[in-house]
Amino acid sequence: MKKLINAPEDVIDDYIAGLVSSWPHLARLDDAPVVVRSDAERKPDDRVAIVSGGGSGHEPAHAGYVGRGMLDAAVLGPVFTSPSVDDVYAAIHAVATGAGVLLIIKNYTGDVLNFSLAAEMARADGIRVERVIVADDAALGDSAGAGRRGLTATVLAHKVAGAAAERGASLDEVTRTVERVLARAATMGVALGACTVPGSERANFELGEREVEWGLGIHGEPGRNRGEAQSSAETAEVLVEQVWAAIDGVSGDEIVVLVNSLGGTPDLEIRILHGDVLRALEARGARVRLTWAGPFLTSLEMPGASVTVAAADDELVELLSAEAVVAAFPHRTAEHVGVRSRPSGAPKTDEAPGGDPTRIGEQLFRIASRVCRAAIDAETELTELDRRVGDGDMGTNLARGARAILDAEASLAASADAAAFLRGASGIARRVVGGTSGPLYAAMLLGMGEEIARSGDAGGAFAHGVERLMAIGGAKPGDRTMVDALAPAAETFRSGGGLGQAAEAARAGAEATAQGAAHLGRSSYLGDRAIGVPDPGAVAIAKLLEALAAE
Repeated sequence: MKKLINAPEDVIDDYIAGLVSSWPHLARLDDAPVVVRSDAERKPDDRVAIVSGGGSGHEPAHAGYVGRGMLDAAVLGPVFTSPSVDDVYAAIHAVATGAGVLLIIKNYTGDVLNFSLAAEMARADGIRVERVIVADDAALGDSAGAGRRGLTATVLAHKVAGAAAERGASLDEVTRTVERVLARAATMGVALGACTVPGSERANFELGEREVEWGLGIHGEPGRNRGEAQSSAETAEVLVEQVWAAIDGVSGDEIVVLVNSLGGTPDLEIRILHGDVLRALEARGARVRLTWAGPFLTSLEMPGASVTVAAADDELVELLSAEAVVAAFPHRTAEHVGVRSRPSGAPKTDEAPGGDPTRIGEQLFRIASRVCRAAIDAETELTELDRRVGDGDMGTNLARGARAILDAEASLAASADAAAFLRGASGIARRVVGGTSGPLYAAMLLGMGEEIARSGDAGGAFAHGVERLMAIGGAKPGDRTMVDALAPAAETFRSGGGLGQAAEAARAGAEATAQGAAHLGRSSYLGDRAIGVPDPGAVAIAKLLEALAAE
């Protein structure tokens, strides 16, 4: 497994060195894998110190939460392994104040044993130490022998403990505040794949192409059960149903929500899931006071996410939104105002002019539907081709545009004539398809509409549309683009050939693109490496024309 590390046995030391060198408020404790506040940021003696930690591999937890408003020290064990008693003991001594020390511990056997023994040793030295156990796992509930695992509610515990301590609360008060936020907190996760521990050759488990793991732990261990991958909205519904039941949620409950990346999930997907989670909660009558999304407590590079929900009153909301000067949590958090949408202000572009449905509009829509279904059917094939020579979005973009055209049946079928129909379809392509293909298809359809309005000649309109596309895109036959399929098809029409012959010419042109290097488009960056793979855009044109000729 390829990783950006040096020696596997050095990953913790190397991580700490990189972290503290980039954040002036952080320092490393000599001879121990412990990150503490720098001397300038050290807490006064009348404030409670907060210590947490656990196995590494969960970054930015826990060292990313050291700083004013959260932790005073984080103890880092080996990847997915509890830190030692001696390292926890050293951390307690390094940050202890006259007000005492609170340990925040995730409910894993090694963590509980090692932190607890270190607490006993520190108490014997005269240091006041209390502990709080985080056990927010909603997947296994209390049925597991060791009880619920400690998951991402740990981050909320860090935040309320740190904020309360900064305000001068006593050790008992800080402890009770953390226990209060954890009393109705629950987390449920889903993995789309496994992670690989540095130095290991294999992942902890394997999932099939369409499998996901529900309710996994943060050490890459398998979860409650496996199921089929679902959409973001469906996934959110499963996760929310579990955590809402675990906190005994009822309509009107005030809550905070944290949507957490497990490490390998891009922000694009986390934000989509975040919105779906908020909608699912608000549909249950929840009042979301604060919410966050991002990588807070991860499992190395695991793709997937977890949802944490906690009931919160005004005092907890105030603590959770208070200032934090740390590497991995927002400086301040504003109150959530509810899921909302804002009108774009842009006019709709998918509505064709015309009033009552006309026969020409209905006929053209039936033809267009056939072409659209072909684009949707070809999505996987075109995507795979584009992965080999481009950025992998060709099939998805084209299918998205095809679905948008099918969804616009009411307006397109009402088109008064062919020119209006093509203008409507052009607007959809311009707005929906995206990338390079969107404006090119839009330009071609617009050009076709102009010519058919002028001459009424379908073949001439196609040729004019191709010319418009070439003028805007700058491609010529031989450049290894969609033009290599479009140009011979247009020439066939000019020569009096029919749809079937044009489709054959397009297919031959598309297949020929596999023989040469590209001069334009993303394939041109690959040079000779693209040889042998036909251009996805040209293949798409061939498929669309073949569908058009299939009647």
